[in-house]
Amino acid sequence: MSSDLLQALEAISRDRADRVVRLSGRVITASGEIEALEVLIYRGFSSCTTHPTAFDPDTCVLPEGGVIDAAELLVGPLQPQQEQRLQGPIPAQALLDPTRWC
Repeated sequence: MSSDLLQALEAISRDRADRVVRLSGRVITASGEIEALEVLIYRGFSSCTTHPTAFDPDTCVLPEGGVIDAAELLVGPLQPQQEQRLQGPIPAQALLDPTRWC
């Protein structure tokens, strides 16, 4: 399910170079520990900022055990010192509606 969600959000973001999606969540490791998870989506591509990302763009960036809890819609491209949040935190599924990206 999360892989499908990422692919759908990537598809919407291809036409919205002025938006970045930040997904936050958690990774439950094999030993049962919980680690923070962050994924950024921009111009059709995802990158995990908290865990290694495969070089192959067709490989899902979510690590095994990754769970997405919330999303934020930001003005893109990102400027970390002047970040502008348009929406969120909201459920990531809410951004499947392209009209929410305005």
